[in-house]
Amino acid sequence: MSAVFSAFLLTFAGLFPIVNPIEAAPFFLALTTNLSNDERSGLARRVAINGFALLMGSMVLGPWLLVFFGIDLPVVRIAGGLVVTALGWKLLTEEQWSDHGEASVQPGGLRRVGSFYPLTMPLTVGPGSISVAITIGSRKPETTRALPDLALHAIGAFMGVVAIALSIYIAYRFAGTLARWLGTTGLEVMVRLSAFILMCIGIQIVWNGYSALTLPH
Repeated sequence: MSAVFSAFLLTFAGLFPIVNPIEAAPFFLALTTNLSNDERSGLARRVAINGFALLMGSMVLGPWLLVFFGIDLPVVRIAGGLVVTALGWKLLTEEQWSDHGEASVQPGGLRRVGSFYPLTMPLTVGPGSISVAITIGSRKPETTRALPDLALHAIGAFMGVVAIALSIYIAYRFAGTLARWLGTTGLEVMVRLSAFILMCIGIQIVWNGYSALTLPH
């Protein structure tokens, strides 16, 4: 059980600060202002499921796919960092993100924003999260009981990703409550500041990838 708990802590502690669904909740609300509460709740559930699938896929398949395609991890960071930066810039410069008027509610509004892009990737699960997930998936037991230890590690990592998915759903499901606490002005300030931070995170990811490629080790 200690191996399972250790793998769970490794996975959850490694992914949660990067996924950070609490910080991403204002972005989720800003991108779904034209949806009803029920529609937003359903979308939050789909984003959590997508995030779980993406993280698990990265852990299981990521190390082999990178080797197969001959792609270095720093290159993935640079490409993903550019996408995150672009999303942060869009949210930072958008003028009508907080328009809650009736005119903004249109039939079929749920189809105007995808549950996978941009809500799951890169807003919720970005290149940093994928990089950490691939790193966790690349860990190999260094003991004589490799197979049992690998199974225990896999169980703990699976539970850690489940916990991340639950945190995503809870944060996004109650994003409207956060908005009521902050008010329109407070939410706008939080979104603008968070968008700037998101841009900085994207640029930092790009820089880390570039440094890994160019600087001597």
